[in-house]
Amino acid sequence: MDTPLLLAHFETHDEPVSLPRGGTLCWDDADFHRAAHTDDPEGYALLALTPGVRPWQRARVLLQVLAASQAGLDDATRATLASLTRVLALALPPAHVITVLLALRRLRANHKHTTRAILRFVLEHPDADALIAARRPALVDCFEHALGKATARGCARRVGEGDTGSDYLQRRLLRFLAAPEHALPRVRALYAAGHPGATAPPRAALTVDLLRERPATVTATNRGDIAATLVHLYRGGPAGDLNTALDRHLGDAVGHLPPFPGTVALVLDASASMRGYGDREWAVLSQAAALRLVLAELCERLEVVEVGGDERTPRGATDLATGVLDALATDPDLVAVVSDGYENLFPGDLARVTASLPRAGITTPVVFCHALFTGSDDLTLRRPAPALPERGFWHQDDFAELLPWMFGHCAAGEPWLRAALHTRLAALDRQAARIQTRSAA
Repeated sequence: MDTPLLLAHFETHDEPVSLPRGGTLCWDDADFHRAAHTDDPEGYALLALTPGVRPWQRARVLLQVLAASQAGLDDATRATLASLTRVLALALPPAHVITVLLALRRLRANHKHTTRAILRFVLEHPDADALIAARRPALVDCFEHALGKATARGCARRVGEGDTGSDYLQRRLLRFLAAPEHALPRVRALYAAGHPGATAPPRAALTVDLLRERPATVTATNRGDIAATLVHLYRGGPAGDLNTALDRHLGDAVGHLPPFPGTVALVLDASASMRGYGDREWAVLSQAAALRLVLAELCERLEVVEVGGDERTPRGATDLATGVLDALATDPDLVAVVSDGYENLFPGDLARVTASLPRAGITTPVVFCHALFTGSDDLTLRRPAPALPERGFWHQDDFAELLPWMFGHCAAGEPWLRAALHTRLAALDRQAARIQTRSAA
């Protein structure tokens, strides 16, 4: 599974899945998703929880997981996919999930895990009553696809007659549900006479993406706690208190992340341009240093190669190419270049050196982490090696997307990414369980 390629696709391609009336399912990247799922069902599905993935890509992952057979998968993988299905069914906009369920009907996909997911969304979603009022015909189609039309209508008839637990209902409907007592009234509502409600379907019940408070005006000290503390240190603030605060902020940033079982060589641009000037002084360099500190906490081994000066005394011109060659000499799993992009000693040298590495038999991945002042910086003259994989960052919150992207480029990053996403899935699944418990009460 090509993790960087998948992440790039998941973060940029947000075309909706559509179901034209009387036409075929429009899912323009179905083969791409199918191939990734076939290669690694669990790893592919977990990537949907990476911060920055587009909603329609998460919907596609849900569709692929529910459409595919689970024959041959071990119990642990099935449990992971079941948890992911629960989370995505609550985290996606309900209209997206309904489109997915109708697509499953068009695809004639009806595995046991598919039936369970459909019935639990239709009958046990926290906002199921509002959804039925707004989208009753569509949900009836989903319900009848899950059970089969004759069985679904037979269950509805028995529920309408007061049946709450017969052997017929138990074998055909209730065994798929977590809270049958709350679901049965919704079966009656599905087949009640009347027209769909006029209200719009509710929003997603669970938040997957991290909540970010981005400042309206960017300054050197409102780009995350770690960088802000470093700016005050660089400007001569009280070292004792600031170092104590720095340790606390660093612990908060990495406490939920697993260790990275490999070596990263960090080429850190400490040239004069990284310091900045005026109100921007130390802003970019402090963000680069914040990334270094985070990597130092996570990596089994971190090799730092500074070019120009150093973090506390940035100076001189930028020689990134020599820095990359020095970094490769440490035999790392990954080389990460962190720079503002001004290569002013030998312009174009980084591009020429990195292009020659494969011809020299060097296969170590090299990535370019673009240190920015804001997310809207003009990078026209700041791309020293356009062929390198590149990602910008200007706020501490960006590390949530930057780290999976970085580590995903090397083999040692696969277990890290899987462990991190498993931890995230477990936390989201606990939130989903609390939401459903509150709605049932």
